[in-house]
Amino acid sequence: MTSGSTPGLARFNTLAESDAVAALHEVCSSSAWGSKILAQRPYATAEALFLASDAAMAELSAGDLADAMAGHPPIGRPKAGDPTSSREQSGMAGASEELKADMLELNLAYQDKFGHVFLICATGRTGEQMRDAIRERIGHTADQEREIVRTELGKINRIRLTRLVEEESA
Repeated sequence: MTSGSTPGLARFNTLAESDAVAALHEVCSSSAWGSKILAQRPYATAEALFLASDAAMAELSAGDLADAMAGHPPIGRPKAGDPTSSREQSGMAGASEELKADMLELNLAYQDKFGHVFLICATGRTGEQMRDAIRERIGHTADQEREIVRTELGKINRIRLTRLVEEESA
């Protein structure tokens, strides 16, 4: 991952506040997380931005986590016109109909139990790995799962922030 200053980081640091808010919302839909990141601009390095993201994620309340999760579609069902989720969930793109049906059933059972979508950092994972993860995690308590979700969101945010600071232009 990028750790120094990049043209993309310099651009992010100098964005108008409304544009920075919009860019951060694309990374994570929690306004509390975004506010914490925005308040610490400018960032000297990408690593400083990543550390701020990690710290902000660690401080999110259960409600703030729910806001962050609301921006994520179920695994295997990215929203039309959402290239970020489609790219991140590419491990499901070539999945068999059986695997897709399993994921739909498991996603629904997970949502019934926990009240939110199954969230996992899907980048680089196969459909089978995601299915195995949801099978394992559905047995967790709500408290265990909330902390796993916090960790997974942190991973997703780092990937998305990396993309943000590596872009040459908006």
